[in-house]
This record gives sequence, structure tokens and C-alpha cells, in this order.
Amino acid sequence: MTRPPTTEVLQVAYRTMRTIRSFEEALVALVTQGRLGGFLHTYVGQEAIAAAVCAHLGEHDHVASTHRGHGHCIAKGVDVRGMMAELFGRRTGTCGGRGGSMHIADLGKGMLGANGIVGAGIPLATGAALTAKLKRTGGVAVAFFGDGASNQGAFHESLNMAANWSLPAVYVCENNGWGEFTPTAFVVPVKDIAERARAYAMHALIADGMDFFDVYAQAGEAIARARGGAGPSLLECKTYRFLGHYVGDPLVYRAKHEADDWIRHRDPLRLFEARVTREGLLTESNLRAIDVDVAALVADAVARAQDAPFPDAGELLHGVFATSDAEGAR
Repeated sequence: MTRPPTTEVLQVAYRTMRTIRSFEEALVALVTQGRLGGFLHTYVGQEAIAAAVCAHLGEHDHVASTHRGHGHCIAKGVDVRGMMAELFGRRTGTCGGRGGSMHIADLGKGMLGANGIVGAGIPLATGAALTAKLKRTGGVAVAFFGDGASNQGAFHESLNMAANWSLPAVYVCENNGWGEFTPTAFVVPVKDIAERARAYAMHALIADGMDFFDVYAQAGEAIARARGGAGPSLLECKTYRFLGHYVGDPLVYRAKHEADDWIRHRDPLRLFEARVTREGLLTESNLRAIDVDVAALVADAVARAQDAPFPDAGELLHGVFATSDAEGAR
């Protein structure tokens, strides 16, 4: 059984969730104002999942993400200033300004990258888990993906391989009820995506993705099993994206009252604050101080990104072709 989170873990978790929320809200404002371009998918509403899962991970662990990957990056410790610069296409970005939102990555932090192809991060995490097992690093690999990806062949092939080889992997399905513009129930025949683990004799869990504490407990069990050699798990987190599929989505496919109800009653940050203050785990002043710090961080990230230089044309092919160390240094 997962031990309850300590005060330090809770403080870090709230900072992570608040940073994700503030980062994403800043992006929406920047796009709306015409100051930032590109196709952006926000993680607003799903913050508790990334924060809770990554709270159990360390420097030797890896995560693979989706097109909606900013939250996973932040939770895995990727520098917020570097992320913002990347979205602005600047040289100081985590990928030198050439990856952008859907391909943002930081291998030094164990972040294998966001991915514009649905389900494509799942086999990447499976490969990282295989590496960890063969090299006996003690590491765990986590694949974040949406409900729609559970219909992809890459999902089934990866789970089959991971179960057959007892890999230290955790597959985290963020089921937000919508696959782009289509209700999950319209394209998935099972009530719970976690049921699909049975086909691979794999351990399965279901968590309330809006409740940090529930995700923390379930993810802790799955990651401990993987790290201890007991094999992979499929963790389904029931959640909801508060905004559209992308920034600018007119949202004509779902009723406004549906999102309003989730926002009013199931906001993961509000639920977290209500519980920690009610139980005396953190104080309101603790939380407001974190809010101030995060606001300053995000504002600074935007300012630095806007002032940073664009990549030099001579760097166009860097990282595209394999080269020797001598050639890469030139």
C-alpha cells in the first residue's frame, strides 16, 4: 500500500499543478492576443494526474507523452523557461526551438517527448522499460496516453510485449471522455479501458483523475510493483479536459453545461486545496505563496522567450542526421 504523501510531497505537488495551470492559461492568452502561433493542446483540468504520477518518479525513470504534453513535461521537471522558449521557437528552447509544442522533449530529465501521433509514445516508454530491465537501472518507464490511443495497435502490441517480458512499465490512460471531438463511449466498447489489461494478464487499476490523492495512491502501487520486478500495470485515470481539443476549438460538439459542471465541482486544484486545508496538511498562506511564485515564474518565462534569439539557419540540420562527435562539433 502506498504511504500517504508527506507535507513536502504535497507542497511540490501543488506547485506542479499550479505551474501547469498557469503555464497553460498563459499560452491561451498569448494565442488569443496573437502573440504566439502554433497548434497547442492544453492540459487544463488534468493536472492532478501528471503531478501525482511523477511524484513517484526519479532521475532514472522515463516518461513518454502525447500531443497534450506540457503537463507531463512540467511534472517531470523540465525547465519552464526552456519550455516557453521552445513554444516561441527560440534557440533557448529545450529542443533549440525546433520541436515546438507537440514534440517538446528533454532527455536529460527523462522526458522522451510529446508526440503528435496518437499512441506513438506508448512503444517509446516500452522500449525505455526494456532498457531499464536489461541494464538493471532500477528505473521505471511511464507512458501517458489518451482514451483514443487505447484503440491503436501500438497500445496492444506494447502491452503484450511488456506483460510477456514483465517490463517495469506503467501505462497511464488519461480518459477525459473525448477523443478529439468524439465521445469515448462511441468508439470504445468497454466501460473501463482498464479492462483491456485482462487480455495481457496485466495488473489494472482505476483512479479518479481529478483527485490527486487517489491517483497518487494508485500510481504509487503500480510504480512500486514495476520497480520491484512484479511487471507492468495499466492505470486508467477518469478525468476531463476543461478546454477544447486545441486552443481556438469552437467546442460545438459538447454542451457548455457539461464542462461548466466539471469546472465548478471537480477542479483538481480546488479539490486538493479543500482537502489539505481541511485536514491541516497545508495552510492557505502556503498555497497563496506558491501561487505568487508560480505567477512570477511564468511571467518571466514569457518575457525571456520573447526576447530570446531565433535558431541560426546553420543549425537547421543539427540533430537530423547521425554524425560523429567530430562532425557534430563543427
